[in-house]
Amino acid sequence: MQAPQCEIGRTGVRAFPIGWGVMPLSTRSTRPDQDGALAVFKAALDAGVDFWDTADSYCLDDTETGHNERLIAWAIGKLGIAGRVHVASKGGMTRPGGAWVRNGRPKHLRGVCEQSLRNLGVEAIFLYQLHWPDPEVPYAESVGTLADLQREGKVQHVGISNVTPELLREAQGIVRVESVQNRCNTGEQKDFGNGLVALCAEQGVTFIPYSPLGGGGAYQQLARQTLLAELAKAHGVSAYQVVLAWLRGKGPHVLPIPGASQVASIRDSAAAATLTLRPEDAQRIDALGR
Repeated sequence: MQAPQCEIGRTGVRAFPIGWGVMPLSTRSTRPDQDGALAVFKAALDAGVDFWDTADSYCLDDTETGHNERLIAWAIGKLGIAGRVHVASKGGMTRPGGAWVRNGRPKHLRGVCEQSLRNLGVEAIFLYQLHWPDPEVPYAESVGTLADLQREGKVQHVGISNVTPELLREAQGIVRVESVQNRCNTGEQKDFGNGLVALCAEQGVTFIPYSPLGGGGAYQQLARQTLLAELAKAHGVSAYQVVLAWLRGKGPHVLPIPGASQVASIRDSAAAATLTLRPEDAQRIDALGR
C-alpha cells in the first residue's frame, strides 16, 4: 500500500505522512558518531521520510550551537540528496550550559536565522519556526521578525511552535502561518480539546505533533500500556506505530515527527504511514488522555 502524502500548509509541497525529529542525533550524550548518524539519515531516506525537523538549539550546550543543522547539511551532501528532503528549522531557544532558555527578541531571531542559513548551506530555509513564545517579548514582535525574514527571501515559509489557538490567530494576522508544532501524544492531548488542531485544519495549517511517542524515556512505557499492546498485537506492529497511526488519523493535515537516533527506530516509525486504525480503537486511545 502506498502511503498518502501530507501537504505542508498551503505551500504546495507534499511530504511523506511521517516526518522525523532529527534532534536526538545531537542532544543526547549517547548520540551516534558520524557513521552511525549517516546510517540513520540513509534509512530515513530509504523509507521515504522526507520532512526533517531541526533547530539551531539542538546540541548539547551553547559551545556547539547549530550542531544538528550542520549534521543535516553534511548528511545531505554526503548522500547527494539536495532537493530531495524538506528541512524545517527553528529559532528562539538558547542552550547556556545545556539549559533551555527562550529568546524571542528580534535581533536574536534575525542573527540565529542567518546563522542557520550558513549551517544548513542554503539560501533560504524551507520552513522557519518560532521555537517558543518569549514572555519577555511581545509575540507580535517575534513573529513580525520572521515575516521580515520571509520578505527578505531568507525564509520561504513561516511556522510557529508551542502555541495556543489565540497565539495562532494573532500570528495569522501578521504573516501566513503554514505550520504549528506542539507537543502532543497519548498523554498530552490538550490541542484536540482546546480546538487548536481543528483550527489548523480550518485555516490550512499543518499541525506537527512533536514528542508523539512521549519524548525522552517516556516512549519506553508505550509498549507496556495494555491498550496499545493489545492493538499492536492485533495489527502485528509495534505500539509506536499504533500511536503514530492514531495521530495521523486526526486529519490529513497532521504530520507527526517522531525522533530517532537509530536505524530500527526510523524504519519502524515510517511503517506507520500505511497503518489505519478502526474508529472505535482510535476513540479508546483518545480516552488515555482523559
